[in-house]
Amino acid sequence: MSDVLHSDIVDNSAMPWKATDVMKEKVNFVLEWEKRWNEAEGGQVEMAELCRKYGVSRAAGYRWVNRFREAGHKLTALEEKSRRPHSNPNAISAEIEDWIVQARKQMPRRGPRKLRAILVDRHPDIDWPSTTSIGNLLKRRGLCRVRKTRKHAPPLTQPFAATLEPNDTWCIDFKGKFRLQDGNWCHVLTLMDADTRFLLRAEAMLDPTGDNVEKVLDSAFQEFGLPKAIRSDNGPPFASTGAGRLTRLSVWWLKLGIQLERIEPGKPQQNGRLERCHLTLEEAVTPSAENLVEQRRVIDEWRRDYNEDRPHEALGDVPPALVYRRSSRGYPRKLLKPDPPAWREACDVDRYGCIRWHRRKLFVTSALAGEIIELDRIGETTWEIRFLDLIIAELDDRKIAQGIVMKRKPQSAEV
Repeated sequence: MSDVLHSDIVDNSAMPWKATDVMKEKVNFVLEWEKRWNEAEGGQVEMAELCRKYGVSRAAGYRWVNRFREAGHKLTALEEKSRRPHSNPNAISAEIEDWIVQARKQMPRRGPRKLRAILVDRHPDIDWPSTTSIGNLLKRRGLCRVRKTRKHAPPLTQPFAATLEPNDTWCIDFKGKFRLQDGNWCHVLTLMDADTRFLLRAEAMLDPTGDNVEKVLDSAFQEFGLPKAIRSDNGPPFASTGAGRLTRLSVWWLKLGIQLERIEPGKPQQNGRLERCHLTLEEAVTPSAENLVEQRRVIDEWRRDYNEDRPHEALGDVPPALVYRRSSRGYPRKLLKPDPPAWREACDVDRYGCIRWHRRKLFVTSALAGEIIELDRIGETTWEIRFLDLIIAELDDRKIAQGIVMKRKPQSAEV
C-alpha cells in the first residue's frame, strides 16, 4: 500500500480492507460516493460515515472526490501523481553536466572525488557540484563502474613507528603477477613513500629475484636517497624462514642503516597504502601489453600520472609530487659493519651460513654468509645471536651437540 494511503489511514486495526489493490479501493470509494450523491440528487453525502467505512481520513476522501469531479468523473484522476518538484534550483545545468562527462571520458580512471578536485583546480571560478552529485551523474550516464562491497579490516600500524615526514618509511611489495600477451608472466615491483604516497618505483620484471629487486632499489636510492625504514611482507626476496627471517636483500638494507619493518602474516592491510595503489595499477595493466618493453612503457606513463596529476585525498587532494622531497640521507654510503664490545663473542659466518662454536659447526643462515655475528650471553648456557642492532636467534650450549640454533622472531636491540 502506498505511503500516501498509509498516511491517510485513521486506524489500521479498524480498516475492513483485506489485502487488495490500492487503486481498486480508491475506485470503489468514489463510485460509492457517486452512488450516494445520485441517490441524494445532488444533496449532501455523509462523508464522515463513508470514510470510516473505508478506514481513511476525511481529508483523503475529499481529495479523491474533488479529483474525480474535476476530471469529469474520470477514474484515471485517482492515479498516484509524481511528488517530484517541477523545478530544482540546485540541479546541475546542462553545460556543467557536459563538462563533467567530457572530463570523465578524458580521464576514465578518475572517480567522482578526484574528478571534482581536478575540475576545481583547473576552473576555480565555477561552482562545481558536490562529489555525490557528480557520482550520481556518472551513474545516470553509464560512466561509473559499480564495485562489489568488500569487508575491510580495521587498519593496524603497530608496532610500526609513525611516519611524520617523507622518507621515514618506504613500502615495498610485488603486485600480483599477470600474463603478458606473449605468454610470459609479469611481476610489478612497487616502492612507495608512506608519508606522501609518492610512488618511487613501479618496475615490471619477468623474474622477481633478490638481485633484480636490488638493482631497482639501487637506482631508487641514487635518485631519492635512503629511507629510515623499509616495510615489506614476509615473502621472498624480502624475507625468509631462516634466522631473523633475513635474506641477502634485507642484510644489505641493514648494512645501509635501514630498519626492517615486516607486516604480520596474513595482514596485508598493514601495508595498505601499496594495496590500495595496486587496485589503481590493476586498471592500468588490464588488458596487458604485448611484451615486457611495451608493459614498462605503459606503467611508466601510469606512474607519472599517479605522482604528478592524480590528486590524493590524504594529501588534501593534491598530487604526491607536490609534497614529496628527496631524503637527506645520501647514497652510496659506507656499509655498516659489526663492532662487538669486549663482553660479546664474535663469529665469522662461512659461505654456507655456518659458524664455529665450541669446535662444532652450527648453521645460522645463508643470508649472512661472509658477515660477522655477535653472541651475547643471556643465561648460564644461552646466548643471543645478533647482527648489527637485530637479535636474530638464540643459542643453547646444551643443544649444540645436535647442531641446533633456536630461531626466533627478529627484534631490535640496543647495541
